[in-house]
Amino acid sequence: MAGAGAKAAVEWLVSVAPDPDACRWEWERNPRGIALLPAGRRWDVLILPGELGYPTLDALTRLIDRPGPVLSDFGNSRMGFFVPPGTVVRWVGTGVRGVGQGTWIVVPHPGRASNGGVRWLIPPDGSGNLTDATLLELAMHEAAAGQAGSGGD
Repeated sequence: MAGAGAKAAVEWLVSVAPDPDACRWEWERNPRGIALLPAGRRWDVLILPGELGYPTLDALTRLIDRPGPVLSDFGNSRMGFFVPPGTVVRWVGTGVRGVGQGTWIVVPHPGRASNGGVRWLIPPDGSGNLTDATLLELAMHEAAAGQAGSGGD
């Protein structure tokens, strides 16, 4: 992502920071290229185990053209799907960790490579596009059914 898209994504992300300038500074000067941002204002994040997250992302991209932002750790053991705020308090699924109001999440700069343990699989585009939680749940069911049908491979 370059130019105007990355700038719009940065502005969208830092809009939730208590001090947006400090967040920008952190991204610029932190060698890991990460910052901590509060969840629950513009988005919540549902964190899936990687073995479910990747097939869920595949199923989701068959349902919609562009899901909302998606993070992954570098070990691919977890994936975070950005969903509308308030989703976490209503989520009843098991095996999914929710990051919502009152919690913080490590977020890499959307326009640069990060070496901070987390990376964007689908970076934000600055438009505020998020993944609908109902569609995410459908994609998770499809992914889980596919894993069950293949013996969990």
